[in-house]
Amino acid sequence: MLLLAIMKDRLKGLGNVPVTTSTLSALYPEIKGINNKVCHLCEEGALIRLKRGLFVVTPGEDDERLCLGLIANHIYSPSFVSMQTALRFYGLIPEGVQTIQSMTVNHTRSFNTPLGMFTYTETPRDGFATGVTQVTYSGATFVIATPERALCDTVANSVGVNIRYKIEAEKYITEDLRLDMDAFCEMDPEILESYAETGKKGSSIHTLVKLLRHERSL
Repeated sequence: MLLLAIMKDRLKGLGNVPVTTSTLSALYPEIKGINNKVCHLCEEGALIRLKRGLFVVTPGEDDERLCLGLIANHIYSPSFVSMQTALRFYGLIPEGVQTIQSMTVNHTRSFNTPLGMFTYTETPRDGFATGVTQVTYSGATFVIATPERALCDTVANSVGVNIRYKIEAEKYITEDLRLDMDAFCEMDPEILESYAETGKKGSSIHTLVKLLRHERSL
């Protein structure tokens, strides 16, 4: 019991950043058979297992709450939070999003964790960095799509979405996504145009650009 108390005390210094088994092993150099100890810490609720070899410390009552965006960045990298998860984070769409959606240059994958489902959708490597930024939330900094990139990724990876005309673009924005047109008009058309050159559904994105430039000119 004393050993377990000592281990839990050392975990406090890790904060809400996901850590690997090797990092935990370095934290306890005097302990042999670290895998068994880590399993015990998970059973005791001190650690949360995100996937094989990756964990996060369970926050206490006075600790910063876990940042799902930071955790998403660590579960499968390189990646960044995007699509409707990012749109909701910015307050651009009204519906809550249960799955944490991210883009990656690796193969599409999903991870079911105690903290929820994390999905990763493959995107072309050439345009991976287009419209990507960093934000700080819950005391942690993580990588996320800008609103423009999140919108593009949502369009590009939505089955059956093919936007050919401005009227279709407006319907998709206001009715399907329920994204406020005033917020849409604040987006940077250059980011959308850059995405259209390398991303999927370039013609649909170009139609969004036409609508955006039209609305901004009014």
